[in-house]
Amino acid sequence: MQAIIFALVSYLGWGIGDIFGTVATRRIGAYSTTFWYILLQVPIFGTLIPFFTSHLQNLTLEVLILNTALGLIGTIGLVAFYEGLKVGNAALVGTIAASFAVLTVLLSIIFLNESISSWQSLAIVTIFIGLIGSTLDIRSLINRKLTIDKGILMGLIAMLSWGIYWAFIKIPIKELGWFWPGYISVLTSLPGIWLFIKFRGIKLAKLNSKGSFYPLFANALLLGIGALSFNLGIEKGFTSIVAPIAGSYPTIFVLLAYLIFRDPITRQQIAGILITIIGIVLLSIFSS
Repeated sequence: MQAIIFALVSYLGWGIGDIFGTVATRRIGAYSTTFWYILLQVPIFGTLIPFFTSHLQNLTLEVLILNTALGLIGTIGLVAFYEGLKVGNAALVGTIAASFAVLTVLLSIIFLNESISSWQSLAIVTIFIGLIGSTLDIRSLINRKLTIDKGILMGLIAMLSWGIYWAFIKIPIKELGWFWPGYISVLTSLPGIWLFIKFRGIKLAKLNSKGSFYPLFANALLLGIGALSFNLGIEKGFTSIVAPIAGSYPTIFVLLAYLIFRDPITRQQIAGILITIIGIVLLSIFSS
């Protein structure tokens, strides 16, 4: 049950954090927002370092290499996601990327020897059906006759990258606990995203430009809490249970975007949100 609770914290942290990220993005752009929220996570969560220094005694070169590689893979997913949003259908790209939890579940079962019951599988499928329904305009997609474009490709790369990251980050977590693997990944991501911004010639907005500091800080804090809570969840239980719940965070984002930004919301999306919630409740019951 602890794993479920931490998964729900991730669900809320990521979903609410993205609201603040949207505010910042609309002021200074996606790449500047990404760079600054990652940079802000370094001092914010660096305050926890004194409490976890003893865990470093288990840090080996192999674990460090794996953790660093996973951090880079996660960064590739982040870059691909924003590239996809720029050139493709945002809802479609977002839905594909958010489906990383499907891959995470499969990899966890195949490579980490996790097992789930038939009822848990049914609940997970319910969550994914709700996620698709709440984030994707299926009717418009059918009418436009889906074609494979760069946006979809970037969404698939993001999904693949995040799926791999969240499946195999459990290996460093077993050795170092829930804090260090996430913090090492942040330290790895920062130079990666900075090099990409420089390579693409993207102008980096100032941290406090257009009043963006406070939403950036809230974004960094909440996304960081969500990531660390995910780590805590998979330390306490199965990744294949935590990932579907945490990964369905776009549903709460859609609802909050409607309430705060007055972004349009359809009956299909409302139904999708309700289905996702039902799936989360069922998974919680079948996992207790």
